Amino acid sequence: MLAGRYELTECIGKGGMATVFRATMHGAAGFRRQVAVKRLLTSLINNPEFIAMFVEEARVGSLLQHPNIVQILDFAQDDEGRYFLVMEWVEGPDLCGWLDAFECRNLQTPWPLVSAIGIEALHGLNAAHTRLDDEGMPAPVIHRDVAPQNILIGSNGVVKLSDFGLSRAADRARMTNPDIVKGKLSYLAPELSHGVAASPQSDIFGLGVVLWEALAGRKLYEGQNDIEVFLAAREADIPSLQQFRPDIPTALGQTVHRALAHDPAKRFSSAHHMARALASICREAGTTDASVLARSVRNARIANSAVSKVGPAPPPPPASTLITTLPIPLTRRKK
Repeated sequence: MLAGRYELTECIGKGGMATVFRATMHGAAGFRRQVAVKRLLTSLINNPEFIAMFVEEARVGSLLQHPNIVQILDFAQDDEGRYFLVMEWVEGPDLCGWLDAFECRNLQTPWPLVSAIGIEALHGLNAAHTRLDDEGMPAPVIHRDVAPQNILIGSNGVVKLSDFGLSRAADRARMTNPDIVKGKLSYLAPELSHGVAASPQSDIFGLGVVLWEALAGRKLYEGQNDIEVFLAAREADIPSLQQFRPDIPTALGQTVHRALAHDPAKRFSSAHHMARALASICREAGTTDASVLARSVRNARIANSAVSKVGPAPPPPPASTLITTLPIPLTRRKK
């Protein structure tokens, strides 16, 4: 029990900086609510730099209020003086878990659903990029770590962007050595590898990589180690998406590749503009609303649960048992 009201019930993940728990928040008159608690690793509690980064994550996160961003509920210290962050609980997988349900059945992802997830993530990014301070002046927040692990898909079909731990508000001095590259290497915009400051366009590039991989069913950059991946990300030689997904609309491939332009000036000018481009493509395929995405999440969780019980390669079920909606095509992966 932390701070007398947060009961840790399950460890759900551990990274290089913190551990995340499912927890129950207790209040007056038997009030209870599921929350997520992120607590700094024991090995880092005496490290001033990581403590400053953790405090910064709480500060920045508390400034971002949007339906497509995981909300910060509290920031406190436990009895040992260790900081912890309390966030809303999203009942559902991250994008990695959602994609696993298709990969384990050797199915390609439905491009309208991938596009819908991208649109919602872009709404969250746009809210961060266009944030205003208390005086109404622009004070953008750059995520800097857009990756599948940080895109959560709720069982209600709502997509939320999480983990602004590497973000830096424009109204805050850089807190770490500028030569240190932060973020997951596979989703790094090429200009960041040269020490250029992060920008909305670098976040857009990261999401472009996410969408490319979600549609292609493979990693964009192959490498035997971090150095090889880093060099591939710096080069940013992007294979044609339609080479792997000839079924997707030409406009969707063009949209993803525009987000992945090597020159930031050739990418979308804002997350809002990219979201509009994806929405225009989705309208041609019919409505892909939250209820459709919610159903895909429920079926994905069932599929993942079945795989974990019977082994890694069960016979694939009919496509309709995984995603029961039209007009969203489900096809086998290209060999």
